[in-house]
Amino acid sequence: MYKYELVKLLEKVLYPSYEMKGGEHAFHCPFCNHHKKKLQVNFETQKWHCWVCNQGGHKIGILLRKINAPKNIISEVLRILGDYKGVKHEKDEKTEYNVSLPQCYQPLWKPSNDPLYKNAISYLKRRGIGGIDILRYSMGYCSSNGYANRIIIPSYDADGKLNYFIARDMFPNSKFKYKNPPMSKDTVCFEMFINWNEPIVLVEGVFDAIAIRNNAIPLLGKFPSKTLVMRLVEKKVKKIYVALDEDARQDAIKLSKFLMDYGISTYLLNMKDKDPSELGFTRFWELLNSTQQSTFSDIIKGRLYG
Repeated sequence: MYKYELVKLLEKVLYPSYEMKGGEHAFHCPFCNHHKKKLQVNFETQKWHCWVCNQGGHKIGILLRKINAPKNIISEVLRILGDYKGVKHEKDEKTEYNVSLPQCYQPLWKPSNDPLYKNAISYLKRRGIGGIDILRYSMGYCSSNGYANRIIIPSYDADGKLNYFIARDMFPNSKFKYKNPPMSKDTVCFEMFINWNEPIVLVEGVFDAIAIRNNAIPLLGKFPSKTLVMRLVEKKVKKIYVALDEDARQDAIKLSKFLMDYGISTYLLNMKDKDPSELGFTRFWELLNSTQQSTFSDIIKGRLYG
């Protein structure tokens, strides 16, 4: 009985789960936001672990604190588990990292004779990104250390404080296009540019958001982070456009239903095998302006027929 209560409490902050063969429950991971449910929680041992980002621990209370769950939910979980002390730290918990740009970061708005600078500028031009975008987003590049050959795109919160950065390899033969920094994705990317009183556009990646220009938030995946969800609710956002890539159509449908459940007017764009950065500013906004508001009937049909 207590397990059922615990599952319901965790689903309030981690969203719906499913039970696995061993009795563990799988949730969407709030640390890496992988589109599949890769965070497994064992309600007998309290062990939890994500098989994608490797976040894990031995106390469910620690998991809830790490994701800043509401205090009443943490207290109720600890009461059910009999863990009244509510231990704040475990020896094997990973150390939290402060957000900072790589030491090798060099600004791209300052001309340089470095061949990597020229490659970075050339790569961005091919993606339709020019000097104004480079300056607006404080883009840079790295020529050494773990981020060598990568374009660095910082993200800042509403107060102008760095909250994340994206490191994209500028060469086509790279095995790993993106290298995630050692920090949680539980943030609102490009929040500094967002007007919460206007319609929001949700996209997958930063280049999509840059191409759209106006009020676009990159999810850095297929589903919004816990912090982004909280912000959408706090700010009482009334209208959201979902513009995920066509290969993530089912994820976009699930996301649309999720937003509609919060009472948000949702518009699911049919991207037709083109992502926003491929469509470009003009064609994307033509598509957006011609998209009708989604209904629950549309969602059911989308789930059935794709």
